[in-house]
Amino acid sequence: MRIMGLDFGSKTVGVAVSDPLLITAQGIEIIRRKEENKLRRTLARIEELIEEYEVTQIVLGLPKNMNGTIGERAQITLEFREKLERRTGLPVAMWDERLTTVAADQAMMEAGIRREHRGEYVDRIAAVLILQGYLDHRANKETE
Repeated sequence: MRIMGLDFGSKTVGVAVSDPLLITAQGIEIIRRKEENKLRRTLARIEELIEEYEVTQIVLGLPKNMNGTIGERAQITLEFREKLERRTGLPVAMWDERLTTVAADQAMMEAGIRREHRGEYVDRIAAVLILQGYLDHRANKETE
């Protein structure tokens, strides 16, 4: 059993998966698309990864506004959630992703990755941060 984490953006989807013990998250790829509304190939690739990694649940980052409200981007993400659930048949948990892209960018700066190369990694790292936050929360809940 593994959990998949997704950072859904307007042109990319960062993808991470957990280890089989549900302790750590690893980034696996960034799915790129030419147009925001074209999701058929994106969903097909997610399905391939679900099968390859034997995923049983998905965690999708929810980009809330800083004041906690749901804006346009979050509404689009919630619509994507519905498509994911229908297409994969898997449960999709939402996870507050505020500041994950900022944290991913900061981690790359600290690692010495040059600014012009950060775009190649930021969505994958954001997916890792989303999934790791979910895994940590889940583990803490189980120990309470």
